[in-house]
Amino acid sequence: MVVIARNLAEGARAPCILRLPTSGSAAMPEVLVVYYSRGGSVARLARHVARGIGEVDGMVARVRSVPPVAPVTQAAAPPVPDDGAPYVEARDLQECTGLLIGSPTRFGNMAAPLKHWIDGLGGDWASGTLVGKPAGVFTSSSSQHGGQESTLLSMMLPLLHHGCVIVGIPFTEPLLSSTRTGGSPYGASHVAGARDDQPVDDDEAYLARALGRRVAMLAGRLA
Repeated sequence: MVVIARNLAEGARAPCILRLPTSGSAAMPEVLVVYYSRGGSVARLARHVARGIGEVDGMVARVRSVPPVAPVTQAAAPPVPDDGAPYVEARDLQECTGLLIGSPTRFGNMAAPLKHWIDGLGGDWASGTLVGKPAGVFTSSSSQHGGQESTLLSMMLPLLHHGCVIVGIPFTEPLLSSTRTGGSPYGASHVAGARDDQPVDDDEAYLARALGRRVAMLAGRLA
């Protein structure tokens, strides 16, 4: 059975296709894609990562976001965002067979909302929820030299503490050597421009799908 779920990109209307098991069959393994996106560029990249996951036979992408944070909390975030992917829940980590996390760059590091979510995963670290699961990372910045690679590396560190098997993009992907925008052996990336309005180009989209496929293939083998 195929159903239409919430759209992935903030403000976008493109549907997310999720395949549900038919009666009497086992649930299909899911790879969790978690992102924070303020202007929409990381959400657009997450859509391509999810498409790559779906290109692997028997694998499904589960896409979730994290709520924003502020120095002074005036009101709690609603349980469901107005648009984009639903907020991630504890069971999403428990049920996934692989994980990809995405964030915009913030001075060469991940954004505070994603870090805040990761900092709250102490219980999952103690129980080994993510041990042995393949994981990858992706990011977006306004310029090519906006700290993409250091941001990708910063997101890998907590994943290593959780016992994940880190997955990158190997140079057997020819576009990794020819891209003039985003793309890195450490993970997928996107150059969004100073106004955060540049679409994900063909090279960036292909490499994001390649990362999603790679994590999904390894998740299928390790599950």
